[in-house]
Amino acid sequence: MERELLVERNRRMAAAFHTVPLKHRFRRVLLQTLAGVPFPPSRPNKEVERILIVRPDHLGDALLTTPAIRALRAARPNAEIHALVGAWSAGVLAPYPEIDLVLTLPFPGFARTSIAASATEPYVQAWRAAGDLRRLGYRAALICRPDHWWGALIAYWAGIPARIGYAHVDTAPFLTDALPIEPEHAVMQSARLVERLTNTALKPEALPLTFPVDADDRAWVDGYLDEWGLNPRERLFAIHPGSGAWVKQWDESNWAFVADTLADEWDATPVFTGSESELPMIQRIVTQMKRAPCIMAGDTRIGTLAALYERAHIVLGPDSGPLHLAVALDVPTVTLYGAADPVEFGSWGARARHAMLYTDIGCRPCRVLNWDGDDPKFHPCVREITLARVLHAARSVTSTL
Repeated sequence: MERELLVERNRRMAAAFHTVPLKHRFRRVLLQTLAGVPFPPSRPNKEVERILIVRPDHLGDALLTTPAIRALRAARPNAEIHALVGAWSAGVLAPYPEIDLVLTLPFPGFARTSIAASATEPYVQAWRAAGDLRRLGYRAALICRPDHWWGALIAYWAGIPARIGYAHVDTAPFLTDALPIEPEHAVMQSARLVERLTNTALKPEALPLTFPVDADDRAWVDGYLDEWGLNPRERLFAIHPGSGAWVKQWDESNWAFVADTLADEWDATPVFTGSESELPMIQRIVTQMKRAPCIMAGDTRIGTLAALYERAHIVLGPDSGPLHLAVALDVPTVTLYGAADPVEFGSWGARARHAMLYTDIGCRPCRVLNWDGDDPKFHPCVREITLARVLHAARSVTSTL
């Protein structure tokens, strides 16, 4: 298919994907009805100001919320800050000393499982969760995902007096403060909520992305690498080739070539990271390599992954949570972007150390991660990024090390 025709095809399909389906229109009417039912406010705790951060997403999105949480702690040093997250990202936020308590919920639509809930289950679950939160006596809730009506509904039913989020049509009815949605980075989206709550101005340069690494995790990584024959002084670099969607992934043969090339140039060992489900893909990459890598896929959790990346010369991969983790550790990165928008989810760090690569194909960014059922050849946005560009970027971001 000619490029112009492909772009036009994908634009039409993306527009259709983003069109609100009929069942969601019915849900919208239901939500507006629920928002019209008054609920008495809860009784905030008299001894301490409790603030709830609602963040349903996975690793990367949760990480990008932390600069705002740290700014909130600076503005409210005596408050109790609680985070309401999915169990899948509890380990991301738990290490931060600025967070007093991490609560978990199996947020509908975010649990990566094929089990479908009944139509009423999300509302029953929200009602129960709201009852639990009401007893804790929060004074404010920040709904960090702009379209997360379910979290806003819980805060509303919990009677939290100040509910701050974004003016999405499904979310706004449950909020006391609905900010206009503007195209900006996810870090700043969360920061705007903190600005509204604390009446302070936050500039991007005052919102660094960091991650605290535990000494026990460093020791675990040292032991793991030692089993692979790698001593603490040996140079290594990490490649995380997987992501949450196939449309984000680069060709496996390309990663094999990059790993071999950089290993030869730097006399370094490539370390492949990923989930257990991504291990078969990594094994296919390794079979195409000449150099012997270290494989840690399926063997790390957030803390040990951070301890590994902390030691790396560079981390490379498609747009994913682990690449944001590497940025948080100020390790040089090369990130490949396709469907997602770097304006909103780009690497939150200095451009000289964190390269973001993408192509000029006209349908990018479509913001559609689920193209299941469509032929991958119709979505070449990431695969069009050339080997030469990736290698050049890797050399550039590490040139001053």
